[in-house]
Amino acid sequence: MSHGEQPAATVTWRRLLGEARHRLGSLDDARRIVERASGFDGVQHHLRLDEPVTVRAAAHFEHMVERRAAGEPLQYVLGAWGFRTLDLYVDNRVLIPRPETETVVEVALAELERLGTATPVAVDLGTGSGAIALSLAREVPGIEVWAVDRSPDALAVARANLAGLGRAGAAVRLAEGSWFEAVPPMLRGRVDLIVSNPPYVGEGEVADLPPEVARWEPRAALVAGPTGLEQIAAIVDEAPRWLDRPGVLVVEIAPHQREAATGMALDAGFDPVDVRPDLAGRARVLVARV
Repeated sequence: MSHGEQPAATVTWRRLLGEARHRLGSLDDARRIVERASGFDGVQHHLRLDEPVTVRAAAHFEHMVERRAAGEPLQYVLGAWGFRTLDLYVDNRVLIPRPETETVVEVALAELERLGTATPVAVDLGTGSGAIALSLAREVPGIEVWAVDRSPDALAVARANLAGLGRAGAAVRLAEGSWFEAVPPMLRGRVDLIVSNPPYVGEGEVADLPPEVARWEPRAALVAGPTGLEQIAAIVDEAPRWLDRPGVLVVEIAPHQREAATGMALDAGFDPVDVRPDLAGRARVLVARV
């Protein structure tokens, strides 16, 4: 047995759980960190709390607690976060997957079902961790998904998540570039679904973001420009040229952008245009059809 595998002075996971809860002020954070450091989760976590902790595991635990205590988001500390059926690798190169974006996927899936295309083509603009694109690949048989991002760092994270998707991953292509610049010209007029969670925070709104978000998450994936509508406008304006008929655009927006985003879509030739609520009932998902 190596030194790192030796028990850490008969310290148990139960004791470390208590220490983490005290230091972080959150039982949930403490439990998740202990689960990650120990490799035990669910029922195992409760059954094995009194087992001794190895030196290596104790060091890993301590490092994670220190990071969380410094304000780093729990998702980055753990290095993984659940999104629908996926367990995604995440770090500070990508946005943290959120429930609002799960709603975007729900809406996109419903729109694909409505279209009824046997082998649909979808484009995920600004894929980040790959949450949307990989969910579509896993949940829609026969789909072809193009996952686009201008950040090579973000694509590296998406590539790591794609590698863990298994056979469904064969449906996904990653492409580096800004919005439609990265989409192969052969797809012009052939795309059934364009979906995006673009930057939609205005520069003047950054001060109102939670400190965890403003300090740790990638600014380029959050802030669109002075108004927050700049990237939504860029996508909405060009999308009709890439969509098949019928086709649909699904975009995550901020609740206060509902009227402006709807107007942009109507001006671009979409009809009908609707905005769907998230789980909290706030206007969140722009749905624009051609």
